[in-house]
Amino acid sequence: MVKVIGLTGSIAVGKSTVSRYLITHGYQVLDADILSREALNPGTECYEDVKEIFDCVMDNGYIDRKKLGEIVFNDKQKKQILESIIHPYVIEQLKKGIKECQDELLFLDIPLLYEIHLESLCDKVIVVYVDEETQRNRLMQRNHISKEAAQHLINQQISIEKKKELGDFIIDNRSYYQELYIEIERVIRSIKDEIIYE
Repeated sequence: MVKVIGLTGSIAVGKSTVSRYLITHGYQVLDADILSREALNPGTECYEDVKEIFDCVMDNGYIDRKKLGEIVFNDKQKKQILESIIHPYVIEQLKKGIKECQDELLFLDIPLLYEIHLESLCDKVIVVYVDEETQRNRLMQRNHISKEAAQHLINQQISIEKKKELGDFIIDNRSYYQELYIEIERVIRSIKDEIIYE
């Protein structure tokens, strides 16, 4: 039976790099962000709901994701409405993927795992960690934004320190790629020792 491992962190901690490493090393990863994007494609129920509520469809029929992001950026109520449309679709697809998986390990890449309480889908959870100052600096550099804007985005999620406390396994990403890859392999070995070969 497949063991389901949650992979989470916070914005700009390098979780996507860990996810890519897992995929390129033969592990199956279900990415909640990809599923969220699929939810907004024409033809889905989510698309129809968003089209009706947010009025952000481009001439080509696709959702204007940039405009949608701007709408919910500073409006907590509209952000909650959008999440109430997309999250059920994502959860349904994750559950379907778990049911169909034939591998010994399946990773669920879910940035908001703790925020939307999806720990119940997982046997164990990995948290990718950097301290908040490093997180903020990386976010400012990556998105070309001010310190205040970066902090605003960070504040939308549970703090990385809290997630570190909640996680079963921690991957420290404050160093270089080579050290990160060693950390990933260390955690995979621990997971296999703890829950596959128990």
